[in-house]
Amino acid sequence: MLDKSVLVLRTAAERPCNLAELTAATGLARATAHRLAVGLETHQLLSRDGTGRWVPGPALAQLATSARDDLREAALLVLPRLRDATGESVQLYRREGAERVCVAAAEPPAGLRDTVPVGTRLPMSAGSAASVLAAFADDETRERLLDGAAYTAKSLAEVRRRGWAHSAAERAAGVASISAPVHDRDGTVVAAVSVSGPIERLGRRPGDRWADDLIAAAAEITERI
Repeated sequence: MLDKSVLVLRTAAERPCNLAELTAATGLARATAHRLAVGLETHQLLSRDGTGRWVPGPALAQLATSARDDLREAALLVLPRLRDATGESVQLYRREGAERVCVAAAEPPAGLRDTVPVGTRLPMSAGSAASVLAAFADDETRERLLDGAAYTAKSLAEVRRRGWAHSAAERAAGVASISAPVHDRDGTVVAAVSVSGPIERLGRRPGDRWADDLIAAAAEITERI
């Protein structure tokens, strides 16, 4: 339900929506979209414009002034060392609905790189970070993400068993990556830390080389948050 609420909030933030427009944009049932939007409006996270459409509410601005992203701050202390150890691009991804968002990154100073700018949104359908975030999602979310994905229920079970995922030419041609989960203090997976670069350097099974480094970096970010 939280994912659906965030989807409604983001949709209204992108453009004002009445109920029909909100339902069409989110794919939610009309009753669900209405219930969530009204609930967000009650908490002033959404409000109505002059035409009656939902728009971002005043509580969002209040929250933004005091917002602090502990996950990103922790990652920025760890990612540069992982970049230096591997010589490759490193990123931290957080899942938002059916997308993953790059919230922190560190790039090597030179050479062929897999640059993913902070703020980039990628689909949850392919790539090692997507596999990690899907593998440790709740059952309902995981089943939904499997539709049309490059990974399978069997491969996600293997990710959960070994604690990391890797991929080659799955998100982009010529790019390989490996990712490991970052947990919060309750043990919930909240992000995936990744190393990515050309297949010619990382190979088609980058986990064979870098799994221990990824797991250690993920554990350090977990400890810092």
